[in-house]
Amino acid sequence: MEDETKNNWGSTAWAHLSSTRQHSPLIQCITNFVSMDFMANTLLAAGASPAMLHSLQEIPDFTPNINALCINIGTLTADWLPAMKMAAEVAVKAGKPWVLDPVAAGASKFRLEACIELVKLKPCVIRGNGSEILALFRASVGSTKGVDSMHDSTDAIEAAKSLAEASGCIVAVSGAVDIVTDGKRVVGARNGVAMLQKITATGCSVTALIAAFVAVDPVHAFEATATALSIFGVAAEMAIDLSKGPASLRMHLIDSLYGLDHSTVLKRVNITSL
Repeated sequence: MEDETKNNWGSTAWAHLSSTRQHSPLIQCITNFVSMDFMANTLLAAGASPAMLHSLQEIPDFTPNINALCINIGTLTADWLPAMKMAAEVAVKAGKPWVLDPVAAGASKFRLEACIELVKLKPCVIRGNGSEILALFRASVGSTKGVDSMHDSTDAIEAAKSLAEASGCIVAVSGAVDIVTDGKRVVGARNGVAMLQKITATGCSVTALIAAFVAVDPVHAFEATATALSIFGVAAEMAIDLSKGPASLRMHLIDSLYGLDHSTVLKRVNITSL
């Protein structure tokens, strides 16, 4: 039964990656200055089409035509928040899924309140680290270490389940094991390498990949979220064997994602129920 489940997840992951390559969904990314390059290149390597567009004036014309929206608050300012909120509203009105990355959600009152406002605009998926998901669940500012998590993903499982039920969206918690829940089902994606923590914007980039997979299979956002996390982790596992450190891992990760084939995905995707 375990092998059958593994094969099912592997097949689902390959279906999502293949659909992304075939349909090249247009993913609008309103994201931070640190992550723009890596996020765009991750989407391109997976076969998607990135649009790093955040102008308030362009959103009414542009956003209705996208396939999914990714909002990341990493370098949040008061000037950017209206564009984020408008894009989310336009995407929802147009029936397009959107994904929220609540970077350092508990670091300041301004940042937390912005996240709470955005969650009310009905994201399809929220993906954060353990500390970010706990801050959103508790709706409180707490001690943080910048954008780094002070909690394991498993510390936030119950918070993630409660947040998913309250918000009606999928919640993913990145960590040594990536947790995905819809409030009832919980799975763990067990792919990846520890050195990813030494590269900036890996979390941002996997959130963008989630948006791409949800774009090609919006009815199964839970499965799309889990497989995106796993596929990104598999690419990292392939890349680590060619890397001398974080800089070359970043380069080889993009190459590995671009070159992933059917047999590798089926063999290496590791998603289990929790």
